[in-house]
This record gives sequence, structure tokens and C-alpha cells, in this order.
Amino acid sequence: MAFFTHHVCRALSSSAVRNVVIKHVTIIGGGQMGAGIAQVAASTGHSVTLVDTNTDILKAAVKGIEGNLKRMVKKKFADKPEAGEEFIQKALQNVSTSTDAGSVVQGSDLVLEAIVENLKVKQDLFSGLDKLAPAHTIFASNTSSLSITDIASSTNRLDRFGGLHFFNPVPLMRLVEVIATSATSQETFDSLMNFSKMLGKTSVSCKDTPGFIVNRLLLPYIMEAFRMYERGDGSKEDIDVAMKLGCGYPMGPFELSDYVGLDTMKFIMDGWSADNPDNPIFAQSEMLNKMIAEGKLGKKTGEGFYKYK
Repeated sequence: MAFFTHHVCRALSSSAVRNVVIKHVTIIGGGQMGAGIAQVAASTGHSVTLVDTNTDILKAAVKGIEGNLKRMVKKKFADKPEAGEEFIQKALQNVSTSTDAGSVVQGSDLVLEAIVENLKVKQDLFSGLDKLAPAHTIFASNTSSLSITDIASSTNRLDRFGGLHFFNPVPLMRLVEVIATSATSQETFDSLMNFSKMLGKTSVSCKDTPGFIVNRLLLPYIMEAFRMYERGDGSKEDIDVAMKLGCGYPMGPFELSDYVGLDTMKFIMDGWSADNPDNPIFAQSEMLNKMIAEGKLGKKTGEGFYKYK
């Protein structure tokens, strides 16, 4: 009976999102990722509400979006300055801000979070919003390392929950990983894929596995570069040059680590290691731990594997 009830309820709830076109988007988190997603969505004609608990963060986000748009139109509308200004104003008109997520999700087709990489914080957020959002509203997370299934478990809309993993900086990076759990309905997945397409992005389909596609391949590659350096197999400079010139990568693994943030990388790898303690791919790097303990986190602190002014 429970099995029958579950599938009937899922069929009924799935029908609520069938053929939904995402027009109204609520983005939770006014940091770099949230603001970047908001900019792209607003630029492609979507109505966007950017939500954060801090009004100063929201003001900085809108100011940053306006500045980014101005830089973009200088190239895109070099010969048509009036059209460029019109584009900027239309995009900005599509963006509103709020500190009250509960009030704005009631008019949303999609609620996308881009907040701290903490499972409980994300679960608490979606658990509360699940009681307020309409039945058709799709929930999605921009997490780069946590399980979408685990995040979604705090809600009663498992079939209307998926992942949308954007890359930084969002306006420039073309890829979006669209993640479906075992419970995500085909209608929800199609809506998320179509939304990504409307943003002008290239989408790839991912299963709900650690790191999805990009990070699952990228982070072990970087960790192996650390181990090579620790063993003395090559200097960090030579390893970076080799990967740039030999593989055509824009940055070597040590440059990229400094850009991403060594603490961010450790946080992700620690989580994977805890879930897969016997997998040597996720093993700790003592060098990385030491650098973090010394406050050398990369570009954001002025020093990581390299020094920055």
C-alpha cells in the first residue's frame, strides 16, 4: 500500500510541473555565484529575485551585476551604444532583491540556492521553503560537492528537486551540470535542461555522484599533482607548465588551486574521504593541511603555492 501511495503521489505531483517554463527565479545567496547566476538569468529575460540575509551583500551584488553588464556591452554593443544601454536597463529591471526568502518563493517557478557548502544549512533552508512554495515550484542546488539526494531529503518534493551546478565566473563559463537524483521526475529534469539552454549555456546530464563530472575528475587530478610535488617528481612550476602546454589547460593544477582556494579544495576532499575512507584517490595531503594551517589559502589571502600582490 505504501509503495502504491508513494507512486500515486509522485505521479500527481509530477503532473504539476509538466511543461513548466521557468520564468520567475529565486536565487538564495548574494555572493559571487548567486550574483553571477542572477546576472545571466536577468540578461536572458527571466524575472529574478536575489535573496540574502545581509542587505549590504545584496547592494554589492546589484552594483557588481551593473558593472559586469557595462563591461560586457562595451564589447557586444561597441557600435550600438544606445542598444547597449537599453540592454543594461532591461536586465537590471529584471532583478529585485529581498531578505525574506519565504515571501518571494510563493511566486517562483525555480528556487536555486548558492549558499555555504554545509549540508544541514541547505537542508534547513529547503525544509522551510518547501512549506511555502507552490506545488509546481522546482528546487535546485548549485552545490559542487554535496549529494543532491541528501539535500532534497529535507523536503516533500523529491520529484521536483535537482542540481544546477554553474561554474565561476558564471557569465563567462559556458557549462552547467544538470543533476538528476533517482527521484527527480523527467519533467523536472527537462525543465532544468531547458532553463540552462535559455541562459545560453551548454548543459551536460549528471548522476548524483560525488563531484558530478567536472569536480570528480578535476580534484583527484589536482591531488595527484600535489603528491607528485611532495615526492619530488617535479617542481610546482614545471608541473603547471607541463599541463598547460602539454594538455592545453589555461591553468596548471597549482595555479588553479590558488584560484579556487586551498581551504575550499580541502573541504570537498575531506567530505569525500569521510564517505569513502578506503579510496586512496581521496587521501589527505599533509602539505595541503600544513599550508591551510599557516593561512596560505591562495589568491584570496595573498599567498598559496604562489605569492600574489
